[in-house]
Amino acid sequence: MSMNNKNSDDDDIVSEINMTPLIDIMLVLLIIFMVSSSAAIESGLDVNLPEVSAVSDKADGPLVISLTKDGAISVQGEKVTIEGLKDKVTAELSKLKTDSVILEGDGESSLVSAMEIMDTARLAGAKNFSIAAKLKAPKS
Repeated sequence: MSMNNKNSDDDDIVSEINMTPLIDIMLVLLIIFMVSSSAAIESGLDVNLPEVSAVSDKADGPLVISLTKDGAISVQGEKVTIEGLKDKVTAELSKLKTDSVILEGDGESSLVSAMEIMDTARLAGAKNFSIAAKLKAPKS
């Protein structure tokens, strides 16, 4: 009697797909898209945001309007004048297929300017407004 009991199944070809490399690639792509999408929402202007103690969820694909302390306005990082703001906001809202606007204003900017920008955006078709702010660090 031979102790060589080979199973005949050992010679069969394995026809299963190894999912581990596919999952690794998908996770890397997910991280790349998450990082690039958060960088795409940056406005490009240097504004000093006011601080708040609580934040709400942000909308998907909002239009970002920035206001500096000296009154300069930009829409999606592109500088505009107050006269050209309505046309630019209308074009960007339709391009982004959204009705949400985030106003990113410097903490030292004029409230009158912020209200004028929000009113112009509303006339251009915006319905949902958010104001960008930094989250305060909790006191120890």
